[in-house]
Amino acid sequence: MSRAHSVAVLEKNGFLMANEPETQHSPTAPVVHHHPDDPLHARRVHAYGLPRGLIIMLGLAAGVVVAAGIHAVPDLIGPIFLALVLTITVDPLRGMMIRRGAPRWLATLVVVIGVYAIIFGLVIAAAVGVAQFVGLMPQYADQLQTELTGVKSWLAGMGVTQEQIQSMLSSVDKSSILSYIASLLSSVMNVFTSLFFIITLLIFLAVDGSVFSERMVKHRPGREPALNALGQFAAGTRKYFAVATIFGGIVAVLDGAALVIMGIPAAGLWALLAFVTNYIPNIGFIIGLIPPALLGLLVGGPSLMIWVIVVYCVLNFIIQSVLQPKFVGDAVGLTTTMSFLSLILWAFLLGPLGAILAIPASLLVKAIMVDVDPEAKWLQLFLGDEPILTKKEKTPKPAKKSKPAVEPA
Repeated sequence: MSRAHSVAVLEKNGFLMANEPETQHSPTAPVVHHHPDDPLHARRVHAYGLPRGLIIMLGLAAGVVVAAGIHAVPDLIGPIFLALVLTITVDPLRGMMIRRGAPRWLATLVVVIGVYAIIFGLVIAAAVGVAQFVGLMPQYADQLQTELTGVKSWLAGMGVTQEQIQSMLSSVDKSSILSYIASLLSSVMNVFTSLFFIITLLIFLAVDGSVFSERMVKHRPGREPALNALGQFAAGTRKYFAVATIFGGIVAVLDGAALVIMGIPAAGLWALLAFVTNYIPNIGFIIGLIPPALLGLLVGGPSLMIWVIVVYCVLNFIIQSVLQPKFVGDAVGLTTTMSFLSLILWAFLLGPLGAILAIPASLLVKAIMVDVDPEAKWLQLFLGDEPILTKKEKTPKPAKKSKPAVEPA
C-alpha cells in the first residue's frame, strides 16, 4: 500500500485532518513541542484524539453530571453566585473612586455598602409588601364573601348543584396543600438563612476583588482567551442588570400610574413589585400581576380585575416581551429563545433564585464553553449575535500608497 493511499485512508476515517502538514521525525531528530494556544497544536490534538461525535457525547454527559451536582446543593451554589454577581455589578464604583484619588480600602468599603444596600432594600421592600397585603385583606373580607357567593350563584346557574360543589371541595387533598405551604415557608426561611451567608461572603469577595485586576494583568500573557472570556462575562452581567433596571423603572412607573387611575389600593407598592419582578426574564410580570389583580377583584369585582390583567399584559408585553429582549440581546448576545430556556433551566437547578440569576449564569457558561475556545465560536449561531453595546477597538486603516513621482523626461 502506497503512502499516499495510507494518508487518504487516515483522512477519511478522521484520524488525520485534511491539508494538515505532515511532520516526520527521525529517531535522533528533536521533537518540537507546540504551545497549547497554537491553533495547529489544537488541530493535532483533535485529529489524533477521540472522534468529534464521541467528544460531544462526553461533553453532554459531563454537563448532565455538573447540572445534577448544582441541583443537589442549590442552597450553596445559589447564594455564592448571587454574591459574585452583586459584587461584579457594583465593582465599577471601586474603579471610579480609585481613579479620583480615594484609597483602596475606602473604595472597597463603598462596594460592600452598595451591595448591602441592594440586599437590605429588597428584603425591606418584600417585608413591607407582605405586611401591607396581609393588612389589606381584613378590610375586604365582606367583599370576598360576596364574590364567593356570586361565584356559587353563577355555578348554580350553569347547573352545578351545592352538593357537587361540596364534593369538589372535599376531594381536594388538604394534606398536599399543607405540605406545599410548609415547603414554601421552608424556602422563605432558607432565603433568610442564606442571607447571612451572602453578607459574610460579600466581604471576602469585595476584598479579593480589590486586587483581582492587578492579578489579571500579571497572569495575562499566554492566557488571553480565558481572561477575555471572563471579562466578557463580567461586562455582560453589568449590562444585563443595567438594561433590566432601566426597563424595570419604566414598567414600574407605567404600572403604578395605571393602578392609581383604576383605584387599586397600595399602587406604589405594586409598582415596586413590578420593578423587582422585571429582573425575572419573560414571565416576571405574571408574579407582579397577582396581588393587584386580586385587589381589583375585591375592590371593583371581576370587571376591574379583568381591566388590571389587560393593562398589565399590554404594558408588560410591549416593554418586556418586545423592547427589552431586543436591548438585552444586543447587550449580552443572547437570543430571546435562549433567555427563556435559561430561565427554565436555572429555575429548575437553583429554585426561585435561579430565575433571577438565569441570564448571568448562562453568560458564565457561555464564557467558559464558547468564548474561551475559538473552535466553538460556531455555537454562537444558536446562542445569539455578538454583543453590539461594547467598545470595539478600531482597526487602523491601511496607509494609502503614495504615487511615485513622475520624473521629468
